[in-house]
Amino acid sequence: MTLAVTGATGGLGGRVARALASRGVAQRLLVRDPARAPELPGATVTPTSYADRGLAEASLAGVRTLLMVSAAEAADRREQHLAFVDAAAAAGVEHVVYTSFQGAAADATFTLARDHWATEEHLRASGMAFTFLRDSLYLDLLPDLVGEDGVIRGPAGDGRLAAVTRDDVAASAVAVLLRPDAHAGATYDLTGPEALTLAEVAAIIAEHTGRPVTYHDETVEEAYASRRRWDAPPWQYDAWVSTYTAIARGELAAVTDHVARLTGRAPTGLAAYLGRTPQSPA
Repeated sequence: MTLAVTGATGGLGGRVARALASRGVAQRLLVRDPARAPELPGATVTPTSYADRGLAEASLAGVRTLLMVSAAEAADRREQHLAFVDAAAAAGVEHVVYTSFQGAAADATFTLARDHWATEEHLRASGMAFTFLRDSLYLDLLPDLVGEDGVIRGPAGDGRLAAVTRDDVAASAVAVLLRPDAHAGATYDLTGPEALTLAEVAAIIAEHTGRPVTYHDETVEEAYASRRRWDAPPWQYDAWVSTYTAIARGELAAVTDHVARLTGRAPTGLAAYLGRTPQSPA
């Protein structure tokens, strides 16, 4: 079996690639910049591009199982995904494991979740076997929501979020890639062990960092205004703000046992994650 992993220079794909190498699994690392690819035993490095159909198809020749990590956020990410799926089908890939998003739907509140839904639908129609890993927001990044003034800001109200660590998503992906046929056609919602409000997130971060952290529930108008201090295109502002409104509408609140079912261990919660992660001085 030939296994290929995209995104090996990134946070998620890199974790998966390293875990597979530690198990002695041969793999092809598909990366945009081979100079940045990790050097791993049993791994070969091949340049690819979601945006270059010819290069993508050539890089996938001989691959049976593909981990397709979603591309970096971009205005044309949906088109990149669909082109890469077409390249995989043309190259003879048999099974695609795709990192999607919790609540992916055509009418999802979080704008980028609509792109994930379009990618899923294209994979369903491709003739290839598929497995969808719909992860929640990354728990690792929740501390980064805290501003310099110690405040998390966003229009999330008292909605709840079942955030999941990238380690747990990677471990789930590895479990699927080691036995892909057993997971063909499956959709897994990868969440943490609990759903927290952002006020609860702030309190947990404050407890573990020893500095005051609070949550301010912005209006949607305030959210757009506060984020315009960064120069970004309109679609990016929509994505940033709709992350919070999706929480407010309960679209990221569901907690599942899918990480435990795939990995054999419970997912890590926020308090446990912060407890094992060195914190900056107060």
